[in-house]
Amino acid sequence: MKKINIALIALATASTCGLATAQKAGGISASVGLTQVSPSVSSGNLSAPSLPGSQIGITNNSQLTLAFNYAITDNIILHLPIGFGFKHNINGAGSIAGVGKLGDTKALPITLMGQYRFLNANAAFRPFLGAGASYVKFYNTNGTGVLTALTNPGGPATGLSFASKLAPTVQLGGIFNINESWFLEASYSKTFLNTRGTLTTGQTIDVRIDPSAYSFQVGYKY
Repeated sequence: MKKINIALIALATASTCGLATAQKAGGISASVGLTQVSPSVSSGNLSAPSLPGSQIGITNNSQLTLAFNYAITDNIILHLPIGFGFKHNINGAGSIAGVGKLGDTKALPITLMGQYRFLNANAAFRPFLGAGASYVKFYNTNGTGVLTALTNPGGPATGLSFASKLAPTVQLGGIFNINESWFLEASYSKTFLNTRGTLTTGQTIDVRIDPSAYSFQVGYKY
């Protein structure tokens, strides 16, 4: 509820900041909606001592998100999406598939992109392409009893962390202008992300996450 209130306040503030116009050079817009992050995991093997082929999978997560846009020109837009952290479960894969949940983590992508919006600023529908970079910060990462049983049976609980990384992001999508004030935006983006998980036992696992993000938002131009 707190996240929803923050988003609605931000969007309401945007709507009081002047008369709406088409998003031409110098224009600013704000939007709020839902984003699903879906990792496309390619896991390496957990380092020894471990069962050969011990790998991991990472689940999807959906969260409320915001976005702010600044029009450098009628067609070139600076795009800043804002999330509140996506929580993902980490499950066994490979030779340990089926053991259940090994842990969970939160990932906060801090992203800045440039978009090129096709057609003129007054068009009802404007497709766009975007490219930029994301710094993905991992935090609140925890291991489970299953992870401890696999990696340190009879010993202290096994902790887990992932290295935060900078990665390139590409995007495609479209804007549908409902009227001069309001618009709908749908987009797909892909971040090419590699990271390393480190256990408190000293074991490591390299994983390519390459998350896809599907976003649908409603926005206001001012």
